[in-house]
Amino acid sequence: MKDFLPVTREDMINRGWDQVDFTYVIGDAYVDHPSFGPAIISRVLESEGYRIGIISQPDWKDPESINVFGEPRLGFLVSAGNMDSMVNHYSVSKKRRSKDYFTAGGVMGKRPDHATVVYGNLIRQLYKKKPIIIGGIEASLRRMAHYDYWDDSLRRSVLLDSQADILSYGMGERSVTEIAAALNSGIPVKEITFVKGTVYKTKTLDDLYDYITLPSYEELISDKLNYAKSFYIQYCNTDAFSGKCLVEPYGGDCFVVQNPMSLPLSTEEMDRVYALPYMRNYHPCYEKDGGIDAIKEVKFSLISNRGCYGGCNFCALTFHQGRIIQTRSHESIIEEAKIIIDDPEFKGYIHDVGGPTANFRQPACKKQLTRGVCTNRQCLFPKPCPNLEVDHSDYLDLLRKLRALPGVKKVFIRSGIRFDYVMADPDDTFFKEMCMHHVSGQLKVAPEHISDAVLKTLGKPENSVYQAFCKKYAAINKKLGKPQYLVPYLMSSHPGSTLKEAIELAEYLRDNHLSPEQVQDFYPTPSTISTCMYFTGVDPRTMKPVFVEHNPHGKAMQRALIQYKNPKNYELVHEALEKAGRTDLIGFDKKCLIRPRNSSDPAFRKKENPRSSKPSRPKTKAEEKYGISFEKYDSIQKDARETARQNAARRRKKR
Repeated sequence: MKDFLPVTREDMINRGWDQVDFTYVIGDAYVDHPSFGPAIISRVLESEGYRIGIISQPDWKDPESINVFGEPRLGFLVSAGNMDSMVNHYSVSKKRRSKDYFTAGGVMGKRPDHATVVYGNLIRQLYKKKPIIIGGIEASLRRMAHYDYWDDSLRRSVLLDSQADILSYGMGERSVTEIAAALNSGIPVKEITFVKGTVYKTKTLDDLYDYITLPSYEELISDKLNYAKSFYIQYCNTDAFSGKCLVEPYGGDCFVVQNPMSLPLSTEEMDRVYALPYMRNYHPCYEKDGGIDAIKEVKFSLISNRGCYGGCNFCALTFHQGRIIQTRSHESIIEEAKIIIDDPEFKGYIHDVGGPTANFRQPACKKQLTRGVCTNRQCLFPKPCPNLEVDHSDYLDLLRKLRALPGVKKVFIRSGIRFDYVMADPDDTFFKEMCMHHVSGQLKVAPEHISDAVLKTLGKPENSVYQAFCKKYAAINKKLGKPQYLVPYLMSSHPGSTLKEAIELAEYLRDNHLSPEQVQDFYPTPSTISTCMYFTGVDPRTMKPVFVEHNPHGKAMQRALIQYKNPKNYELVHEALEKAGRTDLIGFDKKCLIRPRNSSDPAFRKKENPRSSKPSRPKTKAEEKYGISFEKYDSIQKDARETARQNAARRRKKR
């Protein structure tokens, strides 16, 4: 029977069930689509013969809200949803967001902060001994002690704070089915310590071998450098083949143990997961409240891969999905595309074909499939590894098949491409066909910054690589006769970025006539190298100091410089340029970022002599516009140049 899984006791009874095997408590509204983690986990368990009941967004103030189906036979599954609940609730400035795209009608407040912790404790109030298995992105990235940006402190493993028994990290299909099988066979939950891709708590390490002991939680909170060291050990042990078991002590009588990551899924296993009977929409109970906005962008998109070896320091994919690419077969993707085409709402446009990085369709090198990824080097950063296999042919073949399907007008690539990987390909066929068929006016790419100093802390390629990509993109589009442009994603205030680098980025935007409408201020989310830098002030890989802008006003100045043309940012830009000793960028020259303060400012007001008998000459356009004479303007410019020269001399002297 193809239908939504039960969400009420009546649904359960209508299926002829007297009890569910697992009650799945989730922080999102219930959307049965393979782009949503809870949908995948619930359908995978259903395919194994288990009965699953869904409790979506329960009232966390009422323990009875998780008792919809009564006591489950095997246990509770808990997920905060497709996003970390704190990222879902708060902007980078820690202001409450106005809309929740994973809730009916976009209403905020349907889930608590730190939802995994709250739901776990809610269940424990009613069921003291029932197994609780937590998972999803929030649990995955908070599985060990972690820095929480919103609390500005180190929090314990979410496994302890939620009172759960087991934490399933990563994508979870393998680990959750193994846990379910163990529980179903009668193994007590406290003895399920052998499943890869899980974290558990124990009071003794007698049964463990070949493990690494991390600094204790007490050591972490006493010295930030201990956290940097601990984090880097974890970062080097995220591979399913080479990763070791990690132990994090708490208080001397409790240990949180992380087993190595689950093995990546084979193509056949991936195909099976995406062929499950998803309803591909939100539950109809949300229709009256306006539906779920999060489905709109993914409803007509296709997931073709998982994992990413891009190595961006601000991204948590290494911790969650790992660096080994896992792909679906062409046949599987095309079958899903045909389902999309048959949807009455389909207008002929497939919105995306990709994953974390769209143009990764095979592991970086063959050895990764047997020996895992390198622990001490990246595949693309700072330069492409000599062993990197650059080949777009499989992805290109897939795109050709999709755009040839009847009813398909256009196939877009919106999940992002790695432009450095494109540039490493000696064959331009993919580049040309991408511009011809898969871009609609604008291609969004993510250079993030243009300062090599900042790009190094970001884990992104040198600016010269992006410039070469821009040049090639322009040349190909000119040859094709297509007026298409690049839209760069830029980030402000990332660790390593001072006002100097922020101004360097502003000058680049000026010289290239770019006016970004959206700028992402660096957001310290759990379990990324960049967040570790933000908290500790050092790069965990080298333990060398890194500049970090913590002051909200300083962050605002860096963000304003990227949008220096916006009149609302004038004061912040002016202050930033003065503080950095770059008043040479304040003036009327075409190289200046902003003009001097307006004519109402006494320092720049044009002074008239009412007693003068001489007839006044006609005002020039500059005088009419800025209210000052050319003589005054020359004086201001000379003063600015002299100030800049003195500041530069002082900086040289300090060095």
